[in-house]
Amino acid sequence: MPEPLRIGLAGLGTVGLSVLKLLDRQSQALRGRTGRSIEVVAVCARDRHRPRGYDLSKLRWVDDPVDLAGAPDIDLFVELIGGGEGPARQAVERALGSGKSVVTANKALLAHHGLSLARLAEEQKVALAFEASVAGGIPVVKVLREGLAGNQIERVYGILNGTCNFILSRMETEQLPFEVCLAEAQRLGYAEADPSFDIDGFDTAHKLAILTSLAFGTAIDAAAVHVEGIQSITLADLAAAAELGYRIKLLGVAQRTASGIEQRVHPTMVARSSAIAQIMGVTNAVTIDADAVHELTLAGPGAGGSATASAVVADIADIARGIRTAPFGKPAASLDSSDRIPLQRHEGGYYIRLAVQDRPGAMAAIATRMAERQISLESIVQKPQTGARVRPVGVEVPVVLITHATTEALIRAALDAVVSDGYTSEKPQVIRIERE
Repeated sequence: MPEPLRIGLAGLGTVGLSVLKLLDRQSQALRGRTGRSIEVVAVCARDRHRPRGYDLSKLRWVDDPVDLAGAPDIDLFVELIGGGEGPARQAVERALGSGKSVVTANKALLAHHGLSLARLAEEQKVALAFEASVAGGIPVVKVLREGLAGNQIERVYGILNGTCNFILSRMETEQLPFEVCLAEAQRLGYAEADPSFDIDGFDTAHKLAILTSLAFGTAIDAAAVHVEGIQSITLADLAAAAELGYRIKLLGVAQRTASGIEQRVHPTMVARSSAIAQIMGVTNAVTIDADAVHELTLAGPGAGGSATASAVVADIADIARGIRTAPFGKPAASLDSSDRIPLQRHEGGYYIRLAVQDRPGAMAAIATRMAERQISLESIVQKPQTGARVRPVGVEVPVVLITHATTEALIRAALDAVVSDGYTSEKPQVIRIERE
């Protein structure tokens, strides 16, 4: 039987401990599937003495993850520290440079340095595996890189952040405002004390940058992703969406266009009949549109120790088998440099909510501003004031517009003109509609 695969693991948080326990529990099965034993020989974390509920006495402790990454008695370095710079980056570069394969769940590291790390892995003829970096236990990396290698992918989009999906789901089902649902997510451990990385959309953007490279063969470019968060979503928007046959989700979308690859993260209206609209709570989902399989949707737990550990161990098993593929599906040198597509070029339908002063000529002026830019309106819904038989002139009235396909630039120009006309008292709410 081949020599054991010797692992050095850095990071003993929820995921790191779950990986250790899963490797212990499945040791015999993994040996049968890979043809060799898998052994963790050394670990590293910030606090050596913290109680963890796991016996670490049989493992060698290393204080510095960079030292662990370069240790001569390991074959594979598993990085579960997190963070796009600092010790995580230094340790991964040390491991690859020392001729050791790397498994990581670090989306920030890959989003910002994935190309250089892939080049280093290829130069050293070792593996760089990162299934756990996107969508937790959903094997979307392998599906895009290997399972759909014979397809031309046109679009990949999904719910990539469980915190945001939980908040939007609770707002809709319980009719609770954003702030209350965010506090609940923090109490349940779904959101950090500082939740901005999640709710501002940057966590989703990092994951989308990785999926874009895998789907379209492009060099990772996290800076090319347009990012918006969910803080502006109100109960009024969710109610209007439901009435119109939609549901609001924070989506990451990468799409092939005539101008290049469009990458965007923002709240999105999706048809309630679509598969992605059924995903509630902390669950993640990714939909892939491709020429041979048409539409494929993968759904499952997007975070948590066990789900993420499942993806980490799957990568470890591949390396134990001797499987080594180009990290992003083709050699790093042949990854295309896609043009950055400004959001102003985006084409699609839009939901627009306006707080309109109920004065003569207001609706006509809004319709005129839209028509001037050749924006066709699918529907206009003017909500009556509850309990009022006759509205006093000047009272604000919620007005919802749904447009046919148009461009972001035209929508923004039309709304700037509407605001300048003085008939609205609040910033217009704009939510893009993602068609099936």
